[in-house]
Amino acid sequence: MNVLVYSGPEIVQTSVNQAISALRSVLLPNYVVQPISHQILSSQPWKSNCALLVLPYTRNRFSKTINNHIKDYVEHGGAYLAIGASATLGSRSDLGIGIGHLAFGIARDADEMDLPLKFVDKENKRSLVFDQGSEEFEEAPKAGLVKIKLAGGQTVDGIYSSGVTRLKGFGDARGVFELGRYEGVAGDDGVAGDDGVAGVALDVNGGKIALWSASVEQAPDQHPVQLSSSELTPELLSSSKAARKEIFKQTLSHLGLTLPSEEEKKQTITRPLPQFLTSTPSKPNLVRDIINGIAHPKSGDQLSVLADNNDEFHFHLLEESTEVVKAAREEARSTDPTDPATWQPKHIVLCHDGAVPDPELTPLFSIKDFYGHLEAARRKEGLPIGSEDNWGIGEVMFYGEAVTSTQTMFEKNSTILTQTPTPIVSLASFQLAGRGRGSNAWLSPAGSLPLSILLRLPYKPSSTSAPISLPSNKLVLLQYLCALAVVEACRDEDILGPDAGEKVRLKWPNDIYATFGPEKESWKKLGGVLVNTSFTGGRVEVILGCGVNVLNTPPIASLSQLQSPDQTPLTLERTSATILAKFESMWRTFLAEGGSFDPFMDLYLKRWLHTDQVVTLTTTTPHAKVRIIGITSDYGLLRTVPERGEATMSSGLSTYLLAGNAGQGYIDLQPDGNSFDLMTNMIKSKS
Repeated sequence: MNVLVYSGPEIVQTSVNQAISALRSVLLPNYVVQPISHQILSSQPWKSNCALLVLPYTRNRFSKTINNHIKDYVEHGGAYLAIGASATLGSRSDLGIGIGHLAFGIARDADEMDLPLKFVDKENKRSLVFDQGSEEFEEAPKAGLVKIKLAGGQTVDGIYSSGVTRLKGFGDARGVFELGRYEGVAGDDGVAGDDGVAGVALDVNGGKIALWSASVEQAPDQHPVQLSSSELTPELLSSSKAARKEIFKQTLSHLGLTLPSEEEKKQTITRPLPQFLTSTPSKPNLVRDIINGIAHPKSGDQLSVLADNNDEFHFHLLEESTEVVKAAREEARSTDPTDPATWQPKHIVLCHDGAVPDPELTPLFSIKDFYGHLEAARRKEGLPIGSEDNWGIGEVMFYGEAVTSTQTMFEKNSTILTQTPTPIVSLASFQLAGRGRGSNAWLSPAGSLPLSILLRLPYKPSSTSAPISLPSNKLVLLQYLCALAVVEACRDEDILGPDAGEKVRLKWPNDIYATFGPEKESWKKLGGVLVNTSFTGGRVEVILGCGVNVLNTPPIASLSQLQSPDQTPLTLERTSATILAKFESMWRTFLAEGGSFDPFMDLYLKRWLHTDQVVTLTTTTPHAKVRIIGITSDYGLLRTVPERGEATMSSGLSTYLLAGNAGQGYIDLQPDGNSFDLMTNMIKSKS
């Protein structure tokens, strides 16, 4: 699940950055914390996977569009946290606003000013108004560090208050939980509200809201606090950091988030660990071939440092691995999350001659067991044994316990991308900055299976004359092929088997979902697929990224939660091997058929969620209800037909209107231009 921090133009950017850092220090590895822009919040389906929406300190009020999305999210059971907020709680008559509302801002034009976001606390017959920017002061507000007494009785120091934000009317209100109160300040001093309340939490129409008037995310040594060097003592910095972390812990717990245990936090990796380049023992020369390719035109024996576009790689022999891993692990567990740009250099340990590292160096993944399972899975799929010059997918692999992103390693480093012999896999136990579709991040805590496959083949823009080349329009189908391979692998007896595996389905265009109950809301995301392509010198490099939750515990949904008690427990080694073998089998057929999806179409439609599903298409004017009937085999477009009686559509974003049989119109949608909100049955443009 995501914790989304709004980063629109109304927000103070330093508040965004520090809020993200503070939230990550408390919530990792249970949640992925990432910014959400104005465009994404207002146009993409973020709500179903959002555990908490956070709005940091803002200079201005929000637009009607943003208000409406926040209102809808909260009223459907969402959790919302406002930091550095001004708000007033009172009866509708006291506030003089008619029907009660939660007003996050004056709109940007006259029409919007008349239509503020409205919430009403029906049970308590009152309203909550966020009046940011409307405060009036007889004297200039006093900014500075304050003390706050938390609900549990603990007093924390070093918390920044701008002096312009206040909470009013909350002190003795029914159903309001007081998170904290200012210590040693009066209500009229420009810091506290009229009753000294610093932070509160309350339920509103099924949703949860928490508010802090203090800027609890701000560190004393960062803007806008900017204390003098004499004031920034080590004791102050330490106490402020501990205080802010405690405030977030108590607030997030009250909002219903599941915090990791102290033991889980101790195991949290904050920086990448070394990767091991290994090969199946039956092909002992593959690692040397890979390194020779990367080092070309030099010999791989001369490769010790590679300064690539995004990363600097340092290469080590297996004999050095114990010390290299020990040093990296100590550093990774001794620091809080930091900027990924500082995670340099990256270390790669070379395992020549079919050797594998000591299991103590890879405690979360047995490379030896993986290659054993891969050999068995390849036999089951009828894949060829191959040779040192023609190896299979997964038979040579980078493995790292913690990496920035398996996808980024290939995509952002041109030497690795273009000179590494293929196929090659990058697999990890943790991703620290995992990537999803578009601008999304993908949480990869312990128990997840993130992997990327680098493939390379000749590129023919409009011809399939060469048996191993693909026309450009067929590349989009690879996300469908990879997702289908994952779903089919889940039905294998080595993973879930056909009965439990039936619960795992495809969500267009590239997500893996599973049902955990009879209700619509019981569908939860288990993973997804990401495809990147790079065209160079008459060939195309394809990076297939795949992330699947395998062993995760709640609140993260995973495959293991679908197993019955009598089934053999899942392992990451067996699951990854089964997926790779299943994909290679399909990939070989796909290539042999010149990129045709026809051999897989019936199975794909059998495994997806959307047969005859009626959805609202918001990419047309006016909006229209359409029925999903399949995907096109040429460009992989989602094929829909208008429901009977729908009005003629005058325009469409990211859509094609094509003539169908017997005069029927097809509306075909691009997978890269649209988002599918499964919970609301709406398709929206990502533009």
